[in-house]
Amino acid sequence: MPSYLEFFAGGGMVRAGLGGRWKCQFANDFDPLKVKVYADNWGDAEILEDDIHNVAPEDLGRRADLAWASFPCQDLSMAGNGLGIGQSGGPTRTRSGTFWAFTDLMKGLKASGRLPRIVVLENVVGLLTLNGGEEFSTVIGALDRLGMRAGAVVVDARHFVPQSRPRVFIVAVAKTSAIAEELVRAEPHPTWHPDPLVKAVAKLSAQCREQWIWFNLGAAPELKKTLNRIVKTNPVGVEWHTPAETKRLVGMMSEAHRQKLAEAKKSGKRIVGTLSLRMRPLNGKTVQRTEICFRGLAGCLRTPKGGGSRPRIIVVKGGTVRTRLLASSEAASLMGLKASYELPDVYEYAFRVVGDGVAVPVVSFLRAKLFNPLLRSVKKQRAAGAGKSKRTGRSANKGRRGQLELRV
Repeated sequence: MPSYLEFFAGGGMVRAGLGGRWKCQFANDFDPLKVKVYADNWGDAEILEDDIHNVAPEDLGRRADLAWASFPCQDLSMAGNGLGIGQSGGPTRTRSGTFWAFTDLMKGLKASGRLPRIVVLENVVGLLTLNGGEEFSTVIGALDRLGMRAGAVVVDARHFVPQSRPRVFIVAVAKTSAIAEELVRAEPHPTWHPDPLVKAVAKLSAQCREQWIWFNLGAAPELKKTLNRIVKTNPVGVEWHTPAETKRLVGMMSEAHRQKLAEAKKSGKRIVGTLSLRMRPLNGKTVQRTEICFRGLAGCLRTPKGGGSRPRIIVVKGGTVRTRLLASSEAASLMGLKASYELPDVYEYAFRVVGDGVAVPVVSFLRAKLFNPLLRSVKKQRAAGAGKSKRTGRSANKGRRGQLELRV
């Protein structure tokens, strides 16, 4: 059974996505709330509540097959402050700069011959463009210094659940690892390797570009579950707004959004949309506007930091219009979590866990399309190398260690 280490584990959504055929060897998060949710759902045997800077290689056990790090995005996202990951050992530590604590752990594991066969980094797509791509180049350079070559894919959760949630997944393996030909493309795929990623790769150092891998994930799956199916008529934990509050929200719409609402009413069908509060210019002032969207997708879930940032939905059926907050159970469904997944009862706490998580079906997709076959490829090479050593003897292999073929 493949094993893995999970850093910045949150509520264990990576664990949910990797599934029961992968064994969690160690998990870590410093947030007491998230660690409690993790333990409530998976038990407390593997999870360690501590700052990653306090974790030592000795805490991580035997060599794992995969190490996953969803390091903090606050300094890399569009809504963040653009501080980036900083420099390793620099005087100013950023939240996203905890990436360096992770790479230090990987260095320690490498020194003891326990560097995981696969390293996965997950973050917002802002990593690709922030500071002209410099942050992305720094991350890939750090992997290069670990003796690993990398590839990346951008996967939007909207292929699996009705939520727009694009994320970049960087996947690295040892430079000496042979990769099965069917896992590699000669050129980028427009779905998995969008233009920002292609441009970011072009800015890498010559050495990193030479080692770069365009992973082959095949065709994108077709979304089967709609927002209409997820939003319940009788939600648990939230109430429908009063008619007066719904009227107030509708009254804050621009003419264009009023027209969208009118067209939804004319259809006569039950139509579920999202409702957002935005600050917009009007007659030389900035006013709060209600904006609606009936694309069948929720916006990217995130940790709510105030009333205006809470996710809201609008349901139209004929002449009836109802509005309310998105329920935490509905948010869990939008992340692909099972109904049995336990979230905190407090609304803000539930969204703090869900909003910082990784969409479960995206992890499952990567497991099936990339991690499983990649691991088989790496282990098959190792087994073949061991068998050849037994047949030919040590003298025939003298001077060839670390020079295994790279099939790309």
